[in-house]
Amino acid sequence: MKKPLFIFLLFPLGIVLPAQQLTRFAVVDLSRVYMAFFRDSRAVREWEESSVQVQRELDRRTKEIQDLQSRKVNAEMQGNEDEVQRLENLIYRRSEALRDYYQVRTRELEERKQRLSQSDSFLEQVYDEIRFIAESEGYSTVLNLKENTGILWYSPTVDITEKLIQNLIAKAGR
Repeated sequence: MKKPLFIFLLFPLGIVLPAQQLTRFAVVDLSRVYMAFFRDSRAVREWEESSVQVQRELDRRTKEIQDLQSRKVNAEMQGNEDEVQRLENLIYRRSEALRDYYQVRTRELEERKQRLSQSDSFLEQVYDEIRFIAESEGYSTVLNLKENTGILWYSPTVDITEKLIQNLIAKAGR
């Protein structure tokens, strides 16, 4: 008689105890999604063209500095101290100008890229698709991989970037 009473008392406890729910996280690289999904858009092509132009200018200026350095070595070999001094000053000024140009243009390109990736229509499409993937696969939180400095490590199995890109491309009919 005591055994059934013991089982009867344990059964209600199982119902009362709350079930433990696991929180599942996913990560997504929004800048990669943007560049993959909108690769053919005019705005992205213009950004890519600007990026190529900046790189060409950097290459041109770097070559110019290298040529000046070669001329300086030749002037040193000939013992022409005035020319060496003039070329050193010129190399210094051109190197500083190159560094400034690089910093300014890189910052401009990054700002343009960020503005492109934050356009309302793009974000609306992406967030709708992220919500669909998260709900259908049981993720309770999706983090932007590039903008979250709190992510120290993640498993590639929770990176939904490629799935998001494929879903967006499929919905766009490409």
